[in-house]
Amino acid sequence: MTHAVLLLSCPDRTGVVAAVADFVWRHGGNIVDAEQHTDDVDGAFFQRVEFDMEGFAFDRDDLGRAFWPVAERFDMDVRVHFTDERPRLAILASKAPHCLEDLLSRWRAGELPAEVVLVASNHPDHADLAAFSGVPFEHLPVGDGPDAASEQEARLAEVLAAAAVERVVLARYMRVLSPAIVDRYPSRIINIHHSFLPAFVGAQPYRQAHERGVKVIGATAHYVTEDLDQGPIIDQDVTRVSHRDDVAELARKGRDLEVTVLARAVRADLEHRVLPFGNRTIVFH
Repeated sequence: MTHAVLLLSCPDRTGVVAAVADFVWRHGGNIVDAEQHTDDVDGAFFQRVEFDMEGFAFDRDDLGRAFWPVAERFDMDVRVHFTDERPRLAILASKAPHCLEDLLSRWRAGELPAEVVLVASNHPDHADLAAFSGVPFEHLPVGDGPDAASEQEARLAEVLAAAAVERVVLARYMRVLSPAIVDRYPSRIINIHHSFLPAFVGAQPYRQAHERGVKVIGATAHYVTEDLDQGPIIDQDVTRVSHRDDVAELARKGRDLEVTVLARAVRADLEHRVLPFGNRTIVFH
């Protein structure tokens, strides 16, 4: 059964919840899930409303237009989604296989509401895994020469466009995307960073963590923006470590975190539970 999902944000004021609920009720909908949050600092209100559309007065193509008077009244930013949406998803990876393997396994099990239409890598290592999952694989090596990086990314852009990709997951893809690609997919590229951002950005975070003698390590999933590793955070997690853990052990524990955090973030995004707001997110559970 298809449900509609309204993701909305607006200045906080009285009557918003009542107006949204009244709209759904008056037009024959049945709310099956609702969650809201008020940010007292910014004076902002956020809500996710999911409702059954069986017998609803408007079809899906007209829902946004029908809701417009409510949105205009409360100065709302509204995103309209449907639970049967299956966006076309590309997964990019470099050599490390753990995040890619986990996502493809979850997708084959029906846990991720998407169509994985492409696996791409700057290394050839994952061709067999992609074939096992029934997903086309593109090897996009970085050649030699001063223009090698830009040429590789131009080829990546072509491949994404040819596959009509709508969302991208960087499953330990160890190359920085240029603004040219990032701008094509605003709030639609998710990266897993093997560190608890904003600490230990850049290369070799586990070596940095070991050198600092940290007692917890973490992983961060975030939307990609033009500012490296500074995009809105979707999910994070940590695990305790000690002086007994060398760099290899930190990396092993980190991989466990990366798999879990990335999967949670991708699933939340695909289920329309993430609402970007400035450089942060509201994540409804």
